[in-house]
Amino acid sequence: MNAAQAHVPAPDGGPVLRAERLGKAFGGVTVLSEVTLDIRPGEIHAIIGENGAGKSTLMRLLSGYLQPSDGELLMDGAPIRFHTPSHAQSVGIALVHQEILLAEALTVAENIFIGREIARFGRLDERAMREAAAAQLAAIGCSVSPRARVGDLSIANRQLVQIAKALLGTHRVVIFDEPTAVLTHEEVDPLLDIIRALKQRGVAILYISHRLDEVERLADRVTVLRDGRMVGTYEAEGLTPQRMASLMVGREFASLYPPKLEPELGEPALEIAHAHVPGFVNDVSLTLRKGEILGLAGMIGAGRTELFEGLLGLRPASFGEVRLHGRPVHFRSPAEAARAGLGYLTEDRKGKGLLLGERLAPNLTLAALDRVHPFARLDLAGEAQQLDRAVRSYDIRLRSRDARAGQLSGGNQQKLLLAKVMLNDPTVLVIDEPTRGIDIANKSQIYAFIQSLVREGRSCIVISSEMQELIGLCDRILVMRSGRINGELSGDAMSESNVALYATSSVARERALEENAHG
Repeated sequence: MNAAQAHVPAPDGGPVLRAERLGKAFGGVTVLSEVTLDIRPGEIHAIIGENGAGKSTLMRLLSGYLQPSDGELLMDGAPIRFHTPSHAQSVGIALVHQEILLAEALTVAENIFIGREIARFGRLDERAMREAAAAQLAAIGCSVSPRARVGDLSIANRQLVQIAKALLGTHRVVIFDEPTAVLTHEEVDPLLDIIRALKQRGVAILYISHRLDEVERLADRVTVLRDGRMVGTYEAEGLTPQRMASLMVGREFASLYPPKLEPELGEPALEIAHAHVPGFVNDVSLTLRKGEILGLAGMIGAGRTELFEGLLGLRPASFGEVRLHGRPVHFRSPAEAARAGLGYLTEDRKGKGLLLGERLAPNLTLAALDRVHPFARLDLAGEAQQLDRAVRSYDIRLRSRDARAGQLSGGNQQKLLLAKVMLNDPTVLVIDEPTRGIDIANKSQIYAFIQSLVREGRSCIVISSEMQELIGLCDRILVMRSGRINGELSGDAMSESNVALYATSSVARERALEENAHG
């Protein structure tokens, strides 16, 4: 059954699924307590809260990945206990995970049908699975080939494949846990349309997102969690993002972005001339000045990330010239770039930025071993001091210094990654998707950190799919399209409509070239 098929409504219009006084503790530490909510057919019910508020724990309880310590679940009014995720799936509970849980070595079709393979005459019917996978992908606006290997896909396309996989089969309740965290605004709208279509067919939707503007557009009701407890459930009508943010953090939230200062721009800090990354970037040149926050906008696939992966030696690339503070440079690795004073925060903190199963101190110091462990001697005391300094400086919230990186919330993982990169004291910092999957309070802190860095005389490039983030934070924005710089915006010209125009239309570039030719 695909996303377009009908579903069985709850009897008498009651909730499909209800949680009563639900709670969960790990090793005596309570992470969720006294949560009561119902999930109704034909309704989009949003769950919001800061990182660590208990949202993902709640989702895992509702989908059979965890067993509650307290309280109970009711389905169609009758008590139920999900022994396994498969049990929950068998009664129509589908979960779209925040983490991308796909087998990279397998094709898209193989991933979608893992455990639900189509057989004919005792053999796998690969053609039928590819055709069904193509239809499933098309239903959510994804043009990826069913034959493509998942490991070759972008993060955004992997997420879309995961959504297609979750929506395969019968689903009376669909739980979306941060489904748009890796998508651009242009890619979000088709997904929201699919969610609205599910609602119209009587499916109960539980929607978790840090993007409060999406919640405002989509939700019928909103439940707010804070520190593992319910703040309350509210009708979405009239509930503004500002009010949601205040309920989440327990205080009035004045402004997400720090006030912009008139930048005191100095000499060029980073100059890139005639960059080519085969298949991704074609003849890109840009200049970042000292004391500037330069934004890089564009849709997924525009070449933003690939440009800097090429610069750092992570991809084959060629350059007419690259200068760092006026000196010609050529980097063969991120470590070489770091030694020269260029720091890079990857967009994929879980896959490429941190060792999730390792302790915090080694994660922090791994890229600066010569600074922390001089003369090739292990200095555990010095390593611990660096962690203490990072925890204080970047407000990293943790229960124990012995915790693993994977046990931190997304916002605290990002702050640990920022501290890791800053340990090499870069003068130029490139941050790719600085607040992906991060709650509003941590977003505000990270924006403040970025501004404080440029106040110290450093320079920063921010690559982001969040247009408002770039507008609120940056002094200037370059917009990429199809591997080229398609436009430059500053001052009052930095608007969402202008960014979207340059990101999606070649006409904008042609118009700008024509104006320059006549001007």
